[in-house]
Amino acid sequence: MNRAKIFVFTFIVLHSSVSIPQVISVAPEYEERYEHLLSELRCLVCQNQTVAESPADLSNDLRIEVKEMLERGATDQEILKFMSDRYGDFVLYNPPVKPRTYLLWIGPFLLLAGGLITALMLVKRRSMDITDNELNDKDRQRLKDLLDEDINTKMK
Repeated sequence: MNRAKIFVFTFIVLHSSVSIPQVISVAPEYEERYEHLLSELRCLVCQNQTVAESPADLSNDLRIEVKEMLERGATDQEILKFMSDRYGDFVLYNPPVKPRTYLLWIGPFLLLAGGLITALMLVKRRSMDITDNELNDKDRQRLKDLLDEDINTKMK
C-alpha cells in the first residue's frame, strides 16, 4: 500500500514539474518559417519563454493559429501583425519602434548614460577632494616649523 502511495505521489510530482510543449505537425514547406515565427513570439502566460518553448495552453493555441495562417498563405509579417494587433506588442520579442515603445528602445541607453554621467561626476569629485588636501603655503611653513622644532628637540 505504501509503495502505491509513493508511486502515485512521485507520478504527480514529476508530472506537475515537467511540462513539455505540445508538438504541432506542420507541412515540411512551412516548417522553417513556423519555427522562426514561434521563436519571435513571446508566451503571454509564462516567464520569458517563446511560444515554441512554452507548455501553456495559450501558447499551444498560438502555435495552432500560426500553423493555420501559414497554411492559408499568410506572410510572416501578416502573422506577426495579427498577433501584435490581437495581443499587443508584448507578444513580439522584437517590438516595433513607435511612440508607445520609445522608452523600451531608448530606456537602456538613458540608464547607461545616467550611470556614466554619475561615474564621471564621482571621479571628478574625488579628484577635486585630492587636490583640496594639498597644503597651502601657511600649512607648509607650519609643518616645516614643527619638524625643525622636533629635530632641535632630539638634537639636544
